[in-house]
Amino acid sequence: MAILKDILYKVAIRSVAGNTGIEVNNIQIDSRKAGKGSLFIAVKGVAADGHKFIEKAVEAGAAAVVCEALPVNTKEGVTYVQVDNSAAGAGLIAHNFYGQPSEKLKLVGVTGTNGKTTIATLLYKLFTSLGYKCGLLSTVENKIGDRIIEATHTTPDAISLNALLKQMVDEGCSHAFMESSSHAIHQHRITGLHFAGGLFSNITHDHLDYHKTFDEYIRVKKSFFDTLSSDAFAISNADDKRGMVMLQNTNAKKYYYSLRTMADFKGKILENNLSGLVMSVNDVEVHFRLIGEFNAYNLLAVYGAAVCMGEDKQEVLRNLSVITGAEGRFDYSVSAKEKVIAIVDYAHTPDALLNVLATIKKLRKGHEQIITVVGCGGDRDKTKRPVMAEVACEHSDKVILTSDNPRSEDPADIIRDMEAGLGAAARRKYIAIIDRREAIKAAISLAKQEDIILVAGKGHEKYQEIKGVKNHFDDKEVVGEMFEMMDK
Repeated sequence: MAILKDILYKVAIRSVAGNTGIEVNNIQIDSRKAGKGSLFIAVKGVAADGHKFIEKAVEAGAAAVVCEALPVNTKEGVTYVQVDNSAAGAGLIAHNFYGQPSEKLKLVGVTGTNGKTTIATLLYKLFTSLGYKCGLLSTVENKIGDRIIEATHTTPDAISLNALLKQMVDEGCSHAFMESSSHAIHQHRITGLHFAGGLFSNITHDHLDYHKTFDEYIRVKKSFFDTLSSDAFAISNADDKRGMVMLQNTNAKKYYYSLRTMADFKGKILENNLSGLVMSVNDVEVHFRLIGEFNAYNLLAVYGAAVCMGEDKQEVLRNLSVITGAEGRFDYSVSAKEKVIAIVDYAHTPDALLNVLATIKKLRKGHEQIITVVGCGGDRDKTKRPVMAEVACEHSDKVILTSDNPRSEDPADIIRDMEAGLGAAARRKYIAIIDRREAIKAAISLAKQEDIILVAGKGHEKYQEIKGVKNHFDDKEVVGEMFEMMDK
């Protein structure tokens, strides 16, 4: 419970009709959840406009409404607050309503196209191993200490997010690590939060179905760093061609990590094989359990953040050396008899797929085949589909194009979009199998001793969404079943 005028702190208000001294029991952006004493915030979303449901929220007992356009018919006794931007208002109101939880712990945000989940998860695991109680907000899962709370979005809505952060504070968390997706930044889901620091991984072709242009996508990512305060730190990848641009206008203290140029946190790969990475980190040699150049970058980002938060460098490296990555990120298993290696990875952008395949090539001891199973999600950026197929065929010996999460689209149409990126040579390398289980089965049946199979696109997901229905489907589980059949 809170007083309305108190939770409107810092909100850009245009007009008020009614009494702001009233008590508010709860805050809602979903009119169906509004009840007696609620504050309903009418947000213009991608799928629906909350302004259409103001009357419904008031009928349900809402005591106050925050909106960008006042309704034609207002109700006596209800307070109406007109604001410049309801979504931004929701972030600030939620932050105030839940007692500004992000100011009571060290909150670190991770943004970029690839690597967000791994970096956030590694930070959570590292700081937990250093003796802190931590929170995690990621694509795979949300955690408060050891307790898992299922994740439905990369970043929850502003109200759910602040409620989760308050829970973390109430349960004694001193640190929280979260993925900050471009959608969440653009939709103001993280507006109002106080970040101790921010990390940038890289930026490549993604989400153009939402942002429309690559420049807009970059601008949104950059805006995260533009809002960091002077007491925060900002760490960027100096090897990404937009790594410097990201921190151009930030007030935070700037740091960079790199494998290829001078940086605050400098790494060099000495060995890279299935037993892990041997790296020099600021001239200290360390063996890590993670594999691949992309994980070398992730580890440097995590090391940098820990140092910026005042942790002992040796302790950080010692603890990082035994930590494993996030589920569904270069998650590999080996068949018992034939020693076929299967790698399940979330790679669902051209750049992520290229990174994983480049890592696999470096792990080859001889002339083992690389067989890639890949699809593209339905109702998402169509421009990356031909590029995904092109990358898969260029860097694999055999490719099976299949379904990912087709959602409302016909999977055959998605595969046709992918095929459009293939030249004559690439077309000789691939086959199309719509059923994902059959596609994985075919890849394993094509594999000879010690060949490497990459199953890309879904990673940690335990479902496949077809025509609005989520059916249980786990790439790693299917690979395990097929390996058992192979080894009989």
